[in-house]
Amino acid sequence: MKISLTVNGAPHEVDVEPGELLVERLRDGLGLTGTKVGCDTGQCGTCVVRLDGRSVKSCLLLTVQAAGSEVTTIEGAGTDGGLTNLQEALRAEHGTQCGFCTPGMVMALGELVGDGAAAPTETEIREWLTGNLCRCTGYHGVVRGVRRACAGAPTDDEQAEPAGRAAKE
Repeated sequence: MKISLTVNGAPHEVDVEPGELLVERLRDGLGLTGTKVGCDTGQCGTCVVRLDGRSVKSCLLLTVQAAGSEVTTIEGAGTDGGLTNLQEALRAEHGTQCGFCTPGMVMALGELVGDGAAAPTETEIREWLTGNLCRCTGYHGVVRGVRRACAGAPTDDEQAEPAGRAAKE
């Protein structure tokens, strides 16, 4: 069956099998290997992409279900090959370790952070992360990174910083 979809801003017309998963099309068909396959059951979140602006687990979605949609993968998240504000904040706050789960987290958390979104609470961030498993970070750096990425949200380190420190540097 032939379908049309847009991936990272580029239109594609592809022949798909009825049972083909979106993650398979992205990785094997289009070479976008930033979208990972971790558990094949939708529990780990390494396969998260955005479908029409909403984060979805591409290992649970058939490619035919994405027909006519806009799909954004981690490769299409930044602009001009640079990091997004969220990616930079996660890097700065040590919210990434081995990097295997990072693309899925960035795609899921990017929806939470949005453009100019109010800073979510730590509880809200941790609830949002329940669909993304990480064995390396302990999530503390991820939470700080999300807070940093949100306008006006100081990190824990900035909150604990003595008032006169910035003036001395």
